Amino acid sequence: MSHTSAVGLRRRLVAPLALTLLAVAACGSSGDQKGGGNGSEPVTITVLAAASLTSSFTEIAQDFEAENDGVTVRLSFGGSSDLVEQIRSGAPADVFASADSTTMDQLGADAVDPADFATNTLEIAVPPGNPARISGFADLAKKGLDLVVCAPQVPCGSATRTVADVTGTKLSPVSQEQSVTDVLGKVTSGEADAGLVYVTDVEAAGDDVEGITFPESSEAVNTYPIATLKDSDHTTIARAFAAYVLGAEGQKVLRAAGFGRP
Repeated sequence: MSHTSAVGLRRRLVAPLALTLLAVAACGSSGDQKGGGNGSEPVTITVLAAASLTSSFTEIAQDFEAENDGVTVRLSFGGSSDLVEQIRSGAPADVFASADSTTMDQLGADAVDPADFATNTLEIAVPPGNPARISGFADLAKKGLDLVVCAPQVPCGSATRTVADVTGTKLSPVSQEQSVTDVLGKVTSGEADAGLVYVTDVEAAGDDVEGITFPESSEAVNTYPIATLKDSDHTTIARAFAAYVLGAEGQKVLRAAGFGRP
């Protein structure tokens, strides 16, 4: 999606939520499910989001619920590629937020008007004290190093492979995980000497890990898109949630977590 079209979408979506939810009420007592209900009954939307968004989207969902009485946001996090498979298999969902555009594109017309809302880059996570003495990306090729990365089909794994290819670094991970949070878990539990995760994951982990930045990370910047899903039963509320993520309040939460601007 071009910058111009993304901006145009943002202008259409980021309307005052009060007006958006009035549109829900206007659906009437007949209960237009595609509109999100008749406005008098509670509405629950399901948001599938990349694992790296866990902390940020939990906060954003709570804020959105606080501003919209009767609306509940049910969150499900995982590797973006796994979430796409869930959607394709018919899992009920209203919104999808992916860790890269390539994965979102796999949904084709099932993803309605995707819009970019954040960027992220890789960072090396190591246990406190950095016992393996990692100082840069090239050190991840050390013999005997227990390195954990994301699987190639996962956005963080694709980014890892891009950096390795560009730098000519041969990595020999002991494990390839299906989500970035699984990689982080291996490091925090002491099962790995190092893991490649996102900047935001290191930030969220606090004192449980140390983060090592490396300049080569700029070779693989992941752009995160969000879209409502074609088969959503609550289209109006789903669009309102996407608008909230794209709007000032959602962006404030994402910036605080370390995400870059799209």
